[in-house]
Amino acid sequence: MKPTRLALAAGMSVLALGAAACSSSSETSTGGTTGGSGDESDLTIGFLYVGPKDDYGYNQAAYEGSQAVQAAFPNAKILQAENVPETAEAETVMEDMIEQGADIIFPTSYGHLEFAQNVAKDHPDTIFVHQGGLEGEDKLDNLGTYFGTVYEPVYTAGVAAGEATESNKLGYVYAFPIPQTLANINAFALGAQSVNPDAEVIAVSTGSWCDPGLQAQAAKSLIDQGADVLTQHQDCTKTIIEAAEAAGAMSVGYHFDASELAPNGWITGSEWNWGPLYTDIVQTVVDGKFVDSPYNGDFRVGLQTGDNPFVQSSYGSMVSAETQAKIDEIKQSFIDGGSPFAGPVLKQDGTIVWESGQQPTYEEVETM
Repeated sequence: MKPTRLALAAGMSVLALGAAACSSSSETSTGGTTGGSGDESDLTIGFLYVGPKDDYGYNQAAYEGSQAVQAAFPNAKILQAENVPETAEAETVMEDMIEQGADIIFPTSYGHLEFAQNVAKDHPDTIFVHQGGLEGEDKLDNLGTYFGTVYEPVYTAGVAAGEATESNKLGYVYAFPIPQTLANINAFALGAQSVNPDAEVIAVSTGSWCDPGLQAQAAKSLIDQGADVLTQHQDCTKTIIEAAEAAGAMSVGYHFDASELAPNGWITGSEWNWGPLYTDIVQTVVDGKFVDSPYNGDFRVGLQTGDNPFVQSSYGSMVSAETQAKIDEIKQSFIDGGSPFAGPVLKQDGTIVWESGQQPTYEEVETM
């Protein structure tokens, strides 16, 4: 078997466009605390988003998950805070939610974790469930994290992109070189190269989860370098997809099905369906079973467990039935215990990462 090479490794230099200023946060509430039966009638749940709830991306997917919670617990009061930066302002927002009676708080951005931990220590009666981070050694009875194996559908989206590209150059716009991002870039590259060994991924950092101006610059830079497919690890996805569509390039989405933005160039994507997981977490808290539950730690699910909240998006017209069938076979291999990073896998310098017959654990991928 020909070894594959990782597109990026931690510390690798890539083009960076600079960071953007954070926008101010805003808070709203929905639902009520009267009527109903059981504990739900007194339930208040807070959700924090790092961006707007209508971004065709990460935050919109999380917001729609919160609406599923509202539907499952119609008498609960839902607090919503948009544009909450990954700074101490997040602590202020969470403290305000607690003053409003929050029983459960979902800080949904990667950089909210440290601030959630700080607030959780001072409020042991409030449950905090963070999206995407790793709790580390400082375990708390009232805090946990959750996420899905994002790199599995990103790999299969890479397969579709590798089949679709004509220039063999795939552009990737990302925010920060955190482990999740590196895993996704590598998974996308390996997926593309599995069907097209000539495929090359060009990665550009914006230094921001959501800055449309920098995203537009990044998209133009990649298209100018010959990329005919653009994908991303950004929270808001609209600008990049629209830029690709306007330039006649193709798009692979992330976080949310944005196919309506690219009627001509949409290949596929990967998206969150948070509703079932959010609802089960809330029910676990309502039942008084959060402490020592799987959610009171670093909870991760994937195709192998059968309940990955991160799933394949719809296919565009350029994705053939043969390619879709190939992707279905790959998904089944993951269900059976396989990995996008099954060896042999090499770093860019030729150093062996995983030998033939080896594959990493989820924890190893998250520290890539």
